[in-house]
Amino acid sequence: MKSLKVTFPEIRAIVSTNDKQRFSLIPISDTTATPDPANPANDFSDDPSAFLIRANQGHSMSSVASEGLLTPLTPSTSDLPPLCVHGTTAAAWPAILAAGGLRPMGRNHVHLAAGLPEGFARVEEDGGDVTAAKEEKTVQPPPVISGMRNSSRVLVYVDLRKALEAGVPFWLSANGVVLTEGDKERGGLLGVEFFERVEDRKAGRVVVRDGVVVGDGGVEAMRGDGAAGGGGRGGRGGRGGDGRGRGGWKDGRRGGASEAV
Repeated sequence: MKSLKVTFPEIRAIVSTNDKQRFSLIPISDTTATPDPANPANDFSDDPSAFLIRANQGHSMSSVASEGLLTPLTPSTSDLPPLCVHGTTAAAWPAILAAGGLRPMGRNHVHLAAGLPEGFARVEEDGGDVTAAKEEKTVQPPPVISGMRNSSRVLVYVDLRKALEAGVPFWLSANGVVLTEGDKERGGLLGVEFFERVEDRKAGRVVVRDGVVVGDGGVEAMRGDGAAGGGGRGGRGGRGGDGRGRGGWKDGRRGGASEAV
């Protein structure tokens, strides 16, 4: 930090004003306390040597233990997030389907937002689903700033309670991001059977419903968008092509690669 000539007040300001609340400052004297990232170290010393700084989520080091950093979610948690959504790209989605679900890949966890970004809305479908979708809009949680890229074309809505009851571990970070390492017995897979619905925002279609892939899962419609949507972590879906999953293809097809979040 000295080489960057950054002052401690500047670091505190960055932590408190970061748009996604990615960091926390923790007093060394109380490293077991759960920090409030919006008010970092308000009542503590201005001595920088008295603090540690950490990322709230997004870790790739295996030595970072979830238990010491995150709040566990269980089926009995009284305030489970009402919405749990993973955003991804057109480039990554076919590989996610082929793998039978999501995997953390290079990170410790799959990241899920506890709501939708500003300006996002659930896809409304023809027929009876239109009314249901409109009703759902009235009870959506406030827009989120962490857990999903605004550029996400594909939205994966996860049935959090169903996955928890099946034994898949989930956590909540200090800045409100839902995290899971997936089912360890299945290589860290969060299976398609836990996908409540998957939407292609550009096409305005639901491509997975209640764990079952609709048609080709929107793969053909996204084919021309693959190169444009492949940047960043969300576009690494083509790696590890030998992964196998128990995904919900109607015709029983399985296999393929999974995606980093």
